[in-house]
Amino acid sequence: MVAYGEPQVVMFGTGNKKGYTLVQLIETSNICAHFVEESNDMYLDVFSCKTFEKSTVERIVKEYFQPEKMESLLIPRDAQML
Repeated sequence: MVAYGEPQVVMFGTGNKKGYTLVQLIETSNICAHFVEESNDMYLDVFSCKTFEKSTVERIVKEYFQPEKMESLLIPRDAQML
């Protein structure tokens, strides 16, 4: 996956959902994340028309964020790369 431009990171929200939201455009779609300040939860969406390994994303999350626990879900797309 190749980044397109700089990531946008914005702190916003109220109450127990306040936190940082990240959007990074990539050549094949986007990566979005929300980091909840109060609970230290992270929600990550890697959306790409290009095939990628779920295990690679999980490994990178574990390496950089060191979560106490993690749940993940892969929803395959039926998109053809030309």
